[in-house]
Amino acid sequence: MQYSAPKKIFLETHNIRNLYSGFGQFNFNLAKALSKETDFLNEHQLILNCNNDKIKQELGKCISYNKYFPITRYPFFRIKKNFHLWHSVNQNTKIEPASNSTPYLLTIHDINFLEENTGKDLELRINQLKNKIERSDAIVYVSEFAKTSTHNYFKIPDVPEFVIHNGNNFNYKYSKYSEIFCSGYVPDKPFIFSIGQVVEKKNFHTLIEMLRFLNDINLVIAGEIKDEYVDLLKQKIQAYKLENRVFLLGPISESDKIFYYKNCLAFAFPSLREGFGLPVLEAMTFGKPVFLSNKTSLPEIGGKDAFYWENFDPEYMAKVFNEGMSKFHNNKQTYISAYKNRAKEFTWENAAKEYMNVYKSILQ
Repeated sequence: MQYSAPKKIFLETHNIRNLYSGFGQFNFNLAKALSKETDFLNEHQLILNCNNDKIKQELGKCISYNKYFPITRYPFFRIKKNFHLWHSVNQNTKIEPASNSTPYLLTIHDINFLEENTGKDLELRINQLKNKIERSDAIVYVSEFAKTSTHNYFKIPDVPEFVIHNGNNFNYKYSKYSEIFCSGYVPDKPFIFSIGQVVEKKNFHTLIEMLRFLNDINLVIAGEIKDEYVDLLKQKIQAYKLENRVFLLGPISESDKIFYYKNCLAFAFPSLREGFGLPVLEAMTFGKPVFLSNKTSLPEIGGKDAFYWENFDPEYMAKVFNEGMSKFHNNKQTYISAYKNRAKEFTWENAAKEYMNVYKSILQ
């Protein structure tokens, strides 16, 4: 009987080291789902670019690991090992294989940088993505919106394209948290919850402005603070005298995040640019009403039972919120059931199986 060595699939996942980031969560949850596919792993060797020992321990020994060195982002120091397939798991990574002949899969989450960057930095990012697209043997998008917007701005070669939605992080572990406690701020009033990197595109300041037109409701915003945008939020809080109603928490633990989802009055996400929008599904897992901007991918992920803001006039936003909460309470069980069912449609297990099919199609 002839032995066939496993085919080596390299996942460029160095962002996995930061689990507070969207890319870190994507890398970790996809890898975790793939690590459970034993039949696939009998014939394929998955290799993650990862140095974090805690993450390695959690993912287990079914997956192999490459030691990540920041210097490998420079062309002369690129990884020279031979792989049957290289998966660039997001469009921003600067780490590429040394050989141009290595079969290449690209996942595109969004092209937000076209609106966020300027000058030489924008030109660099455009050329970087163009090069990735041109060398790709297949491309995966995390949403139909991400696919459409990429086609609008870039010439896509004649290669297979796929839309694979991200999974909902809480689907498989919600049952573990029937009793959950908060280690941080515990609201003493009904509260709206929002979470995400505290950057301008998340549009959090509109929630602060809306709060002036809502009575007896607090606002809790969690997430990694990335730039000076937080100064604008603090200025608005002070100007509107909302110091006792708006709380900026910074990064929070997983258990605290679950506490806020579970106990919030509603979840709000007025983001201007999202390739996917995972917090929407996380909130729906708990049957919470979700209020979203109608921008980019959010209607695709939120579905027909979410409530949407078409603009960000604060009085209008408050009106949409109050009307949405009234509809929710008048048909509470129907909405809760719809939200939970929507959240269950997006699983990392399904995403992993779809990625495995893509891997196989390239390796054939």
